[in-house]
This record gives sequence, C-alpha cells and structure tokens, in this order.
Amino acid sequence: MNARTLAYAVCAAMVICAGPVLPQGFSGLGQDAEGFAAATRGTEIVFPEDHAPHEDFRIEWWYVTANLVGEDGRDYGAQWTLFRTALVAGPDSGWQSPVVWLGHAALTTPEAHFVAERYGRGGVGQAGVSGEPFEAFIDEWRMAGPNLSDINIFAQGSDFSYDLQAVADRGYVLQGDQGFSVKSPSGEASHYYSQPYYQVSGTIRTPDGAQRVTGQAWLDREWFSSILTGGQPGWDWTALHLDSGDKVMAFQVRGADGGAFTGATWIAADGTATPLGSDALRLTPLRRTEVAGREVPTRWRVELAARGLDVEIAAVNPGAWMDLTVPYWEGPVRVTGSHQGVGYLEMTGYE
Repeated sequence: MNARTLAYAVCAAMVICAGPVLPQGFSGLGQDAEGFAAATRGTEIVFPEDHAPHEDFRIEWWYVTANLVGEDGRDYGAQWTLFRTALVAGPDSGWQSPVVWLGHAALTTPEAHFVAERYGRGGVGQAGVSGEPFEAFIDEWRMAGPNLSDINIFAQGSDFSYDLQAVADRGYVLQGDQGFSVKSPSGEASHYYSQPYYQVSGTIRTPDGAQRVTGQAWLDREWFSSILTGGQPGWDWTALHLDSGDKVMAFQVRGADGGAFTGATWIAADGTATPLGSDALRLTPLRRTEVAGREVPTRWRVELAARGLDVEIAAVNPGAWMDLTVPYWEGPVRVTGSHQGVGYLEMTGYE
C-alpha cells in the first residue's frame, strides 16, 4: 500500500538477525535508515526499471491481492507478497548479502483463511526479483511473466495452493504526487505505484478440493527507507474495484493520540487517476470482530465526498487473520452503498 506491510519484513529481519522484535511493533517503521536513500519528491518512476529491486533503499515490496469468484458462485481472496529488507545498503549478491526476503501467501474462503510464510536469504538464489522479463520468487513461490502486465502467480502452503494468471490491459497508476506518497504530517514518504487492472483466471485448492476461479487483482509496488513516526502504531488500507469501473485506493495511518493521517486516489473508469488531499477521506469503523484475542474492525464506512462515494465495506471472512511472524488482518471485502463492488482490506498494529 501506501504504508504497507513491509513492517513485517523489517520485524522479520530483526527476528532473524538481531533477536527479539522491538516492543513498539509497527511504530517507528524504518526510522533507523542511516546510510540508505530517502524517498524524494520529483523522482521519476521509470518502467520496467522500477519493477526491479532498489539496493539503495532499505525496504520494498511486491504485493498482489485478488478478489475471486469460483465456479460455485462464492467469493474467494488470494494474497501474494514478497518483502525485501536490507540490513545495510549494498548489492544482493553472495553469502555476504545484507538482504533478507520474506514471503506471505494467503487464501481466503467464506469459512476459512489459509496462510503461509517463507524466509529467504539474499544473494544465494533462494529469493529475488528481476524487472523484465519479470520474476519475483522465494523458494517455489513465483510471480513471473514476460512483463509485469502478464504474470503467473503461484504459492502453496500445507493445506492450500493457488495458480493464477493475471493480465492487465492498461498502464500503472502513480500514487500520491507522481509516485511520491506521504505517510505522516512530518513528511515520511515512499515511492509507490499500483497496477489495479488485472483480470485473473486460474485454480485454487483447499482441503475441500480444487476450484476454478476468475476475478480481479491489484498490485502495489512500494519502496522507502523510513515511513512511519514513533507515534504511528499502524494503518488501515483498502483497495476497491467498483462495479462502475472506477477504482479507489484509500488509507489512514493511525496516531497514538487517536488521530489519523489519510490518503486516497480516485481512479476513474477511463483510467484517469486523481490523488485526493489528506482531508478528503473519512474511514469509520462500524463493526468489530474478536480475532486472535484482538478486537479488529471488519466493517467500515468509507467516504470520499468529493467523488460521491459513501460505501460500507464488509469482510468476506471476518477471521482473515495473518498469524505470522508479525500478525495482521488482511482479506477480501464486499462493497455496498452509493457504489457496489469488491476489494481488499489490510489492518496492522492492532494489539
């Protein structure tokens, strides 16, 4: 996203290389960025070069969420994520590589939520990314194709798998100010673009068997070295595919004082993307669900008055908890209200 989940990669790097996770959790994500590059307003994002890793930045990810419908008419969701975290700046090569890779995969049904995690050491062929032809992989998990607009996405865990083909017929959406996405009042930011136009087909497998699926997918690509302040414990992010053909990316980074820093992009059906100011979005939790001993909002009201959007988003499966090294909630949602549609919701920092 936006603020996205590479908090998880940072924390995983701490687990692997430096002992216990810091007690503040998501707070202060990426603040120890000495020696790394900073996201800079006015930096041009270039394709396909920026599909590949950025060795001078500390943290980045390749993040796909897919809203799927099975031949049985039911809603499903799939997530495929690869995180890259550098402990020090430098090339990802050889046994002395400073890079840690982390993969997350999930498959959500209305009744179940399946998750898996992979760790990878950089520089030894266990994980990596190349720009074009595009390939992102960790162990046997892969997202690959002739380019990032035509990819196969595969992952598996002990009790699930998915094998999906995703094809986009439009270009990428630059989030924020031409790809410069601010996350806090003090200016912490990332470079961020999305591909929200994937049409998807393929097969998912659960203990109940295989199911052919079709649907839509959204890719977020983001890199930075410092993104949250110490007073921001987590965020809420959503990406929506509306039946009107319009699409929405919206997030809030919650403050410890109860306030929030927000951002949103309205992507019109004709492909025109309009970033909206920090006061344009209102996110209101409507229903909370006890998940893994936490009270997590699983129904929200999402308002963008400037675009006539006033919808509720509700979890397909309120129990979509990612019980991994760093836990968080992520799963598909249905959209009702002024617009209809589907989307994905991610929430971090709920203790």
